[in-house]
Amino acid sequence: MRASLIQIAVNDGESADSRRARAGELVRAQRGSDLVVLPELWPVGAFAYEEFEAAAEELRGPTYREMSEAARAAGVWLHAGSVVERGADGRMYNTSLVLDPAGELVAYYRKIHRFGFDQGEAVMMGAGDELLTVAAAGLTLGVTTCYDLRFPELYRGLVDAGADALVVSAGWPARRRAHWTLLAQARAVENQSYVLAVACAGTHAGVEMAGHSIVVDPWGEVLAEAGPQEEVLVVELDPAKVAQTREQFPALKDRVLGLPVPPRP
Repeated sequence: MRASLIQIAVNDGESADSRRARAGELVRAQRGSDLVVLPELWPVGAFAYEEFEAAAEELRGPTYREMSEAARAAGVWLHAGSVVERGADGRMYNTSLVLDPAGELVAYYRKIHRFGFDQGEAVMMGAGDELLTVAAAGLTLGVTTCYDLRFPELYRGLVDAGADALVVSAGWPARRRAHWTLLAQARAVENQSYVLAVACAGTHAGVEMAGHSIVVDPWGEVLAEAGPQEEVLVVELDPAKVAQTREQFPALKDRVLGLPVPPRP
């Protein structure tokens, strides 16, 4: 199974329409891959808070339309990164889109853990409340977004729901890049799952992005890692390796905490 992670550069001087067209061409160029993944909020920039209201779009808005055509042209499963979604309730959400090789929207995920503490995304956007797994290209993907990476209980829930590959779409700042790499490997090791973590390059509203997208196997070994600039990582994954790892080192079977407590006799 071949996966392509598109570490697109987001810079303040490029319009969203131009970036959508450029991202579409990058996706089309991945024909031959099975799965393509884009970063978080790449149409606007994860730290461009002042632009969120103007950039908000419906689920099947301009980003979906461009990505739908690109997925269909490339014949790939596409995690199209996330957009600023304007929900039916009028609220904004940080929402990831998952499209099948026909370009159809098959699932979406609203980011559960919003970053910013008492500002930015944390106060401007609503929080999702549902985990998402999607069977795609021979793997069951657990879909997460950026700041989610710091909350291991979310990933354990995805593994319990059947995930064997954990996808992290991010706009991670360069000043915390060491955390990005460390946490991506930790989530892979503790869940004995692939981790496909794709970040933006460039600058969002003056904030330098980390880049360094990374693919980690179920043993915690780094299969591929990008540099700081725009780049496409292409990596071959063996779906059978997840089951093999869990059988050879069955740590997940020894879990105690977090499981339902049996009633006393």
